[in-house]
This record gives sequence, C-alpha cells and structure tokens, in this order.
Amino acid sequence: MKKSLLMINTGDGKGKTTAALGLAFRAIGHGQNVCVIQFIKGSWKYGEIETAAKLNGHLEFHVMGRGFTWKSDNLEEDAALARNAWEMAKEKIASGKYRLVVLDEMTYLFLYGMLDEAEVIEFLKNRPEGVHVMITGRNASKNLMAAADMVTQMEPVKHHYENGIKAQKGIEF
Repeated sequence: MKKSLLMINTGDGKGKTTAALGLAFRAIGHGQNVCVIQFIKGSWKYGEIETAAKLNGHLEFHVMGRGFTWKSDNLEEDAALARNAWEMAKEKIASGKYRLVVLDEMTYLFLYGMLDEAEVIEFLKNRPEGVHVMITGRNASKNLMAAADMVTQMEPVKHHYENGIKAQKGIEF
C-alpha cells in the first residue's frame, strides 16, 4: 500500500531536524522536490541553507522565524511570523510541487498558542495525495501524534553540552 505520510520527529533528544533533513536528502536522491520551512530558527548561518543552494533546485529552504521563541522579546511578532510561515506552508503543500514538505520546529507553535492545532491537523489530513509531511519539535501533542502515520521519539542519553562544550559548526548548525 502506498500512501502519503504524516510523520513526526519529537522528544527531548537532539537530532529531530537532522533526521528530517536526512529524509529530505533521500527524497532528493530519488529526484523528488522537497520544501523545508523552519518556523523558529532564525539568525544563525546554518549549513543546511548552504547545501540547499547546491542541490539543483530540488530543495527549497525557508527560514521564517527570528530565533528561539522561548528567548523571545516580542511574542506578538513571533506569532505573526509563525502565521505567515503556516500560510506559506499551506501553499507549498497544496501546490503538489513537492513530494516532501518539512515543517521544522512546528510543535512549538501549538505549545505557545501561535497556531490552532486542530485547524492544522485538519488541513494536513486533507492535503493532496502524493505529498508527505514531516513535522519536527519537542512535545508533540497526543492529538498530533494520533493524526500521524509515523512518530519517532528522540530521547537524550548523553550530550557534550552537558560538559560545557558548545554547539559546533558542522555538527549542530
């Protein structure tokens, strides 16, 4: 049976976005078009963006946020950016141009009340056939996970940050 999948990478462990990008690269390797929309990440220079420019138009990458929302100095502005990003995501999904759309860090938008989760789930349930969607972020709700076809829970075991080693270029960004 073939079916367009709704997938979620969630949990407190690192690697949710990295795994989603691995999935994106797999799809691109098969000649499929991918769109990544990052809802939270903002001002850093991410290696993923540099790679997107080199993938012959198969990867469209949109960084739509101002940075980590939990450090926000203006939640109203962050909420407006989130709503704009969701409008773009709906257009990209509905277009049928992409085999995979990654909605990176989307779960936070529900936690902070920036988007209506039930409305998003309903849209995703009714997306065009042939469009897979991957959502990433911590604390995916029971309703979101119930709507998904696949959920991966990332759990931390050990991380170098615990020993004072900061994020490193090429590893975390």
